[in-house]
This record gives sequence, structure tokens and C-alpha cells, in this order.
Amino acid sequence: MDTPEKESLWERQVIEKLALASLKEARAKRRWGIFFKLATLAYLIAVLVIFVDWDVSEKLADGKHTALVNIRGTIEAGGDSSAEKINGALRSAFENKETAGIIMRINSPGGSPVQAGIVYDEISRLRKIHPDIRLYVVVEDLCASGGYYIASAADKIFVDKASILGSIGVLMDGFGFTEAMQNLGVERRLLTAGENKGFLDPFSPLDARQKEHARTLLQEIHEQFIDVVRKGRGDRLKETPEMFSGLMWTGSQSIKLGLADDFGTVNSVARDIIKVENILDYSVKENIAERFAKRLGASVSQSLLLRLFNDRVAIR
Repeated sequence: MDTPEKESLWERQVIEKLALASLKEARAKRRWGIFFKLATLAYLIAVLVIFVDWDVSEKLADGKHTALVNIRGTIEAGGDSSAEKINGALRSAFENKETAGIIMRINSPGGSPVQAGIVYDEISRLRKIHPDIRLYVVVEDLCASGGYYIASAADKIFVDKASILGSIGVLMDGFGFTEAMQNLGVERRLLTAGENKGFLDPFSPLDARQKEHARTLLQEIHEQFIDVVRKGRGDRLKETPEMFSGLMWTGSQSIKLGLADDFGTVNSVARDIIKVENILDYSVKENIAERFAKRLGASVSQSLLLRLFNDRVAIR
């Protein structure tokens, strides 16, 4: 039979074990609490990095500055150089009371005539509202077709002697597979409601009437392009028979033809023309969320099919 001393010792041991277990449980809860707090903090930081626009240069602008808007790559809806992004940057630049002048830096082969036209019209509108703010274009390597369409809205165009300008024309490209299909024994079955619904179908023989209609469309867009260039460049333009043929010229040649005004860079125009060397970039930049969404939604096979089978209109 246990003595009172043994019973007391046993009770103390039980209490100690319970206390130790309780302490271990409290420590475990504390560790898990710290873990979940850190996880929540990491999640919030990730959300901020992905969804918040960290380009605060415009918000922190102090004093007079030269506004910079970049146009790089193909001008197309949904792209880095879409009308939506370019016009958003231009509006911000024009509406800032500290903007001394605006430079559009262009390095583009062209693209959609619609997107280029939207940008041109917005520049014309903003210049009427803000007549005291001058807008200049600085061409880097290439300012062709849709890029030059936009450039012609500027007060002046500055180039490097080796820049390439021009390509004032319009194209519609596609492919024809009729002979290849015949050789492979493939039969095209195209059903339409409307005799021209299969307009320029790459798997059907080229219809003469559809071809002529396409030429009419291209000619009208080309004339719109020519009118924009003539209006923008005015008396500076020294027209030649080949000027609107789709040819391109170097920066040096473009100055002689009146397609450009002088040599210059972003820094030299800000310093010598606008006379404010503080340059602030207003370009709308793609954030991490947009890049992630593009990668998720991008389909290489769809892109290839669209390029192979869809006719496209472009000023490039």
C-alpha cells in the first residue's frame, strides 16, 4: 500500500507532466500563430507587389519637367504600345501643370491603322486644349508606317542620322493554300450565308471581285494616311513621286525630304529645345499581374493559327 509520501510524489509528477504538456501546447500555438502571421504578411506583400502600380515618378514630380512618353514595338490593341496606354500617358503629361514640354520617343515598325489613328486624334485634341505645351518626337532606330502616322502629329520630329523613317503605305497580308490542298487531296468545304462572308479565305481560290474590294479598302486607308502626313508636316514636306509609295529613308534623307526637322535625342531636345533637363517618364508600364495574366492566357498554337489563317490590315 502506497504511503502518503509516495502519493504526494505521484501527484506532483502528474501536475508537472500536465504543466509541461500545457507549456508545450502553448509554445506550439505560439509558433503556429507566428507562422500564420508571417504567411499573411507575405501574402499581403505579394498582393501589393502584383497589383499596385509602383511607378510613382509622376506623383513625386517636383517642379518643371520634360514629360516622356515611349512608343516601342508594334502598335496594336492590347499590346505595350496600344492607343489606350499611349493616350493615357499623354493625357497625364498634358494635364500636369508642371509639364514644360512633351517628348514622344518612338521606336516602332508600325501596326494597326486604327490604333495609330486614335493616338493621332487624341494628340490633336490635347494640343488644342493645351496650346502652350509643345510636343516633340524623337526617333530612335525606326519610325515606320503607323509609328510615323503618330509622329506627324508632333510640332517637330528629331532623328538620328541613321534612323529609318517612312513606309507610308498600307498592306493586307495572308496566305493561299489552294494548290497545296489539291496536291494533298484535301477538299475545302466552306458554307456561308452571304456570298462574301468567306472574304479572302486562304483555302479558297482568290476571287477577283473580293481582291478589288480589298484594294479599295487599302486605298482609302492609304489616302487617310497621306492626308494626315500632309496636314502634320505642311509646307515642310517636299513631296516626291515615291514619298507615299511605302519606301523608307534614313534620318539624314528624311530631313531633306521634310519628313523630319533636325537631329536630336531625348536629352538634347529636353535641354536645348524645351530647356528643362529634368525628364519624367509617363509611359504606362506593364505590371507583374499583367505579365502573369498574359503568360497564363497566351496560347502558342492559337497565335500561330491566327498568323497563318487570318488576313490582317496594317500600316507597316
